[in-house]
Amino acid sequence: MITSWQVATAAEAFAAAQFARCGWDVSVQYGANHPEYDLVAVDGDRILKISVKGSQDGGWGLTQSHIVNANYHGAADAWLKKHSKKTIFCLVQFKSVAIDALPRMYLATPTEIASWLKAAAARRGDTILYEEHIWTSRAKAAGTIDRIPEAWRFTEERLNEISVGAEPGSQPDAAR
Repeated sequence: MITSWQVATAAEAFAAAQFARCGWDVSVQYGANHPEYDLVAVDGDRILKISVKGSQDGGWGLTQSHIVNANYHGAADAWLKKHSKKTIFCLVQFKSVAIDALPRMYLATPTEIASWLKAAAARRGDTILYEEHIWTSRAKAAGTIDRIPEAWRFTEERLNEISVGAEPGSQPDAAR
């Protein structure tokens, strides 16, 4: 296991490289106190502010600081209010990825993520966006599987879809 700082640094580097591989110009913010985003990617008239989240354990903790009285939906709503609709998230997963392979990457809007978090755990909601989570018999959501939508996978098609400002495919695949 590497440190959280190393995960974040590696995630930003891989994200910047993927946007560049798709022909986008990328500016990386360095130092502390980033605003809402880590990267800016530009392709002609299209401009994206990108918040990069790295993980090495299969999930991204996003709304824990907003949870009050186990109100997971309220936490997702509070988290969503803090994010501009102009910002997208690039989720980078290192769990079970060989050192000579690319990490799995996903692109999602704040609205898509908030919807997914609300649908997780058999619609109870969650604070963690899991790449895939199987709920065991001890959980309220026993027998369900939460999985990031395949449509979020970082592809050129997904990048083009998400960069036009639409809220593509906002229906979560959680609780399948």
